[in-house]
Amino acid sequence: MKKVLILGGKGNGTIIANAIIDANRRGFNEFEFAGYLNDGVKKGSYIEEYPVIDTVRNASEYFDDYYFINAILRIDGNRKRINMVKGLNIPDDKLVTFVHPTAYVAPNVKLSPGVVIMPNVSISSNTIIGKNSLVMVGATIGHDNKIGEYCHIAAQSCVGSYLKIGNGVHIGLNATVREHLAIGDNATVGMGTVLIKNVGENEIWVGNPCRFLRYAKEE
Repeated sequence: MKKVLILGGKGNGTIIANAIIDANRRGFNEFEFAGYLNDGVKKGSYIEEYPVIDTVRNASEYFDDYYFINAILRIDGNRKRINMVKGLNIPDDKLVTFVHPTAYVAPNVKLSPGVVIMPNVSISSNTIIGKNSLVMVGATIGHDNKIGEYCHIAAQSCVGSYLKIGNGVHIGLNATVREHLAIGDNATVGMGTVLIKNVGENEIWVGNPCRFLRYAKEE
């Protein structure tokens, strides 16, 4: 099995780690979760019984022996974290593309390196998902979508069809996105939002009916 280190920790990191462990229990043994790279928890400590191997910035020291999943996320201005992960220069062939065995992914869907598809997700035909994007538990994605890099499609969200979604976009918990829309880079669709309008770069939209809230904060 390929040994996997997750960039991050509590939150998305632990959720993804447990999904890999669950896949192993179901007989899917391509990947083995080995621990975390985390800048906020001391090396040698444990997060939910699994070790913090080192800091994120030292990822290159582990390229030979491990594979990687990025679970580092900040809702409301994620650009700095994305640039930090890009700066690690993790080779594409060392980025784990993980699909949980309970997910449905149509045969002609294209998943880029580092994409994570969590349990009970459904992704319909001819959709493209960019590098290091996360599709969380129970999300539904329609057909003929182009979803960028470093996107976070949160649990139970429903994304329609013929959408163009930029890089670093966050679709919140239980949000619904109508078909034939464009969402700009680093935009956020808030939890429970019913989105029926295009969203510009760095914009945050919330509510039902949807409304513009403000622009994302930069760190």
